[in-house]
Amino acid sequence: MNNEKTIPPKFANRLLHSFLRDDLAEEVQGDLEEKFYADLKEKSIFRTKFNYWFQVFNYLRPFAIRKSRTFNPNHAMLSNQLIITYRTFLKNKIPLSINLFGMSIALGCCIAAYVNYQYNVEFDKGHVNANKIYRVAFMNESEGKLIPYGVSPMPVGELIRENFKNVNEVVRYISKDGQFRTVSAKIKNVKFNKLQDDGDRKYKPVVFLLPMSQWHLYREFKNGVNVGGRIEFVWLFGIIGTFVLLLACINFMNLSTARSERRAKEVGIRKSIGSVRAQLVSQFFSESLVVAFLAFLVSLLLVQLMLPTFNQVADKKLILPILNPLFWTAGVCFSLLTGIIAGSYPALYLSSFNPVQVLKGTFRVGRFASIPRKVLVVVQFSVSVTLIIGTIVVFNQIQYAKNRPIGYERNGLINMFLTTQDLHKHFDAVRNELKSSGAIVEMAESGSPVTQVWNSNGGFEWEGKDPALAVDFPNNGITHEYGKTIGWQFKEGRDFSHEYSTDSNAFVINEAAEKFLGFKKTVGATLTWEGKPYTIIGIIKDMVVESPYEPARASLFHISKDDGNVILMKMNPEMASREALGKIETVIKKHNPDAPFEYKFVDEDYARKFGDEERIGKLASFFAALAIFISCLGIFGLASFVAEQKAKEIGVRKVMGASVFTLWKMLSRDFVLLVTISFLIASLISFYAMNNWLLKYEYRTEISWWVFAVAGMGALVITLATVSYQAIKAALANPVTSLRTE
Repeated sequence: MNNEKTIPPKFANRLLHSFLRDDLAEEVQGDLEEKFYADLKEKSIFRTKFNYWFQVFNYLRPFAIRKSRTFNPNHAMLSNQLIITYRTFLKNKIPLSINLFGMSIALGCCIAAYVNYQYNVEFDKGHVNANKIYRVAFMNESEGKLIPYGVSPMPVGELIRENFKNVNEVVRYISKDGQFRTVSAKIKNVKFNKLQDDGDRKYKPVVFLLPMSQWHLYREFKNGVNVGGRIEFVWLFGIIGTFVLLLACINFMNLSTARSERRAKEVGIRKSIGSVRAQLVSQFFSESLVVAFLAFLVSLLLVQLMLPTFNQVADKKLILPILNPLFWTAGVCFSLLTGIIAGSYPALYLSSFNPVQVLKGTFRVGRFASIPRKVLVVVQFSVSVTLIIGTIVVFNQIQYAKNRPIGYERNGLINMFLTTQDLHKHFDAVRNELKSSGAIVEMAESGSPVTQVWNSNGGFEWEGKDPALAVDFPNNGITHEYGKTIGWQFKEGRDFSHEYSTDSNAFVINEAAEKFLGFKKTVGATLTWEGKPYTIIGIIKDMVVESPYEPARASLFHISKDDGNVILMKMNPEMASREALGKIETVIKKHNPDAPFEYKFVDEDYARKFGDEERIGKLASFFAALAIFISCLGIFGLASFVAEQKAKEIGVRKVMGASVFTLWKMLSRDFVLLVTISFLIASLISFYAMNNWLLKYEYRTEISWWVFAVAGMGALVITLATVSYQAIKAALANPVTSLRTE
């Protein structure tokens, strides 16, 4: 018989010794082996070994299991760590306050960015059939580019319903002022991406479907390509919020490692009495996690207080989803991750100290121990200065576009959208009554508002035109008084006039159209539109009708033979607006009693064109201010530590006759150097990033040298102001106090 088969199973014995109390081990194993050999005489080897295993497992009882002597993070140990953490915080109130306040602000920014992300992502998903609804969008080819076409032609809905069986419903929806805007379709199974009527690219628009999930975040197109939209802003704020949180984590790392000499003795003593490095790492991580979770709770309060202001600036209606379990799960996990990141370097660094050197008093942090802290300070201020430069560039771009000549006079100009035929039928009577009342200077009817393009057409021919060239000109049907009402500016030629009956077949064009058409003599030239000749009688300066950041499109104006969509009025500047509006309302209700009196100021409509960029600028400046504030908190804490560390040196220098200015310069020198390095790094990063951002605007400002000078000087002044308090305080202290022990 094989000897290995006739002895008790070795693995069973090892298992027994792994959990059995030491005082029972020898006796129990002896009893089990005695029984094993007795059973072997009467039973099979398999049954004997099976019984042996059974007896081993039978000792897995509380009375027989020994208490573990290995490191195990149980409840008592956790309680002990929390007590040590509490006592550490009491001894270091300033660093704790800085870390807690900075991390609370940073986490608040991240929470706001998360709530903003959820709001925008869920914006178009509230509809029960959101995944089946598509908007039929158009782009017309003009001047070699694909231009978005805002209004859907009336027959499109019926055409889709007849030709595509997977379409359940088609509806044409109306915007807020009563203008039919576009067609939406409810589709079972999408099997097409693009439609074309007959392949003739000279006059037929490109038609495509935009799913409802993209209406809010992905609605911007450039030359036929989807370039995103609001999703860029969502990601931008999320990235900035993450960077702000990184700054707070850097503060924690710097302030924790800066006081390493104070905690060296604690580490040495704990290691000498048996603490392993894992226990010390756990202790330091517990400190960072406690700060992170406290900061998370404080940040919720800060966000709740800040949300009204954030909503006003961002033009949103965000709320804190405190009843959403996913929000709390994400918040706790994010706080945990923040605590781990913030505590990683201090935990690994502090736990590595040699206990022998520490307890002998020979431990020194070394010449290069401060290098990681200096690197982190450089990172902090590089981020902060980059945000400052970015904010200045954004505001410069907005101001540059605002100062652009717009080609008409928008002050005192109002739009009224026609929802009935009454005002059109009584146009002359309404105009005469309002002018007689002194409420307005002039009034006109138009197919489109001054600040939008509602209509564009192809079908144009002229002498010298390339037959293969596809054109689609924005054109506006107007009444004769339009030019006088909006105050457009003539470069050449004349305005429409009732004195010329031929003006019913005439065009007034803008400078962009003049350049595009390429006539040697434009005024008097003829354009053929859908087979009818039109004479160009005047050229006006380009009007900013669409984006103020893009060049004006070639546009045509003609006398309308149909009802207009908009009434334009130029209010009398010599009459108070409230009085003028009151008189206008009286006359309008007299001739149009069935419709409410609604109007819009053109200057307010024009100002909305800067809304997205202005919101970016305001939020960027807000984040930049927070970044600078958090960085300054860290600088303040480090300056206080340096002043405390050099107290004896300052005392000696002061006794030897050093002035307050000399001591201030000594303490401030390193921080000025770090900020200077940060400025150089930030300048390179921000120039590259902001130059790329500006490239998306055809009408854009340049990044001037003074932008960098202002940002650099601002960061330097703020740093010096932060450091100076601690430096001057240390320089004015009584040297006797610091030298008493010498």
